[in-house]
Amino acid sequence: MKVDNADALRARVLELEVQLQTTKALLRGTETPGSTSTADVLRENGGRVPFSLPVTLPIGHSMHNLMLLSDSALPLGSFAYSSGLESFLAHHKHLSPTPGQTNLSLFHKFLKLSIQSMAYTSVPYVLAAFRDPLALVDLDNDLDASTPCNVARRASIAQGRALLSVWEKAFAPAVKAQHGEEGEGLEAATALEVFARDLKLSALSPAALSDNNIHQIPAVNGHLAPLWGAICLSLGLNSEESGYLFLLNHSKAVISAGVRASVMGPYMAQNVLASKELQELLSGCLEKVWLMRPEEAGQVVPSMDLWMGRHELLYSRIFNS
Repeated sequence: MKVDNADALRARVLELEVQLQTTKALLRGTETPGSTSTADVLRENGGRVPFSLPVTLPIGHSMHNLMLLSDSALPLGSFAYSSGLESFLAHHKHLSPTPGQTNLSLFHKFLKLSIQSMAYTSVPYVLAAFRDPLALVDLDNDLDASTPCNVARRASIAQGRALLSVWEKAFAPAVKAQHGEEGEGLEAATALEVFARDLKLSALSPAALSDNNIHQIPAVNGHLAPLWGAICLSLGLNSEESGYLFLLNHSKAVISAGVRASVMGPYMAQNVLASKELQELLSGCLEKVWLMRPEEAGQVVPSMDLWMGRHELLYSRIFNS
């Protein structure tokens, strides 16, 4: 009997708290000129406080864009790549198993190395493009020249061009509607428009890139890292969010590849994503490369290029790279 009374009291307390919050919202509405008074609202609802009141949430454009960029449904094509995971597992399949070593333990080892590799090779270009979007073309060409693994290069370009298409078709109109002719992201948006134009011209005029032509169009490739930094700036994110989200999305792509490669299940994948270890790893890697310039970036896991490069030599594979 006491338990029933306690449950009823908790329910009553919850109802009163909801009524208190909605009444406060009504009070804030009455303080705004031209809004409906509390008495009118209560009269229309028979003396009861309605629960479906408009409440202003503290969510701006940048938070909304952050959620969009962190969405796994963002059409970048990352689902088609394993970032070398499939090759890594295949090359460790025929080795003598270490006691206690399983595919899951191998995956955790690979995930840590992959995040470190991505942090030191790509994040400096993300931050550099965020800080100076007008250098987008130079950063793109520098990253292309410093990526010796052809498989990694193709994956970066494919995802970068997909991100640029998403920006042109979805984000660019929203940025213009939000900021108009002025805004912090206007410079980045202009740089992205020029970059997209140069990329289309390069694709339409391959002869213009030949050595015999004096009037050469600047060659652009469309790598993911510098485009990510410029797009995050145009969407109002800060540099910390841009770098962390870049590494987090890479982690999500590798973990998703692990699920499709039958290394783990979806619940274990969410456990890895939510773990404190992953958060500390991402934050630690970001702190180490925060002040690193693009010319100082480099591969800290040389075997990562080998695993990715040998992916095309696998007898059978389910990923592009």
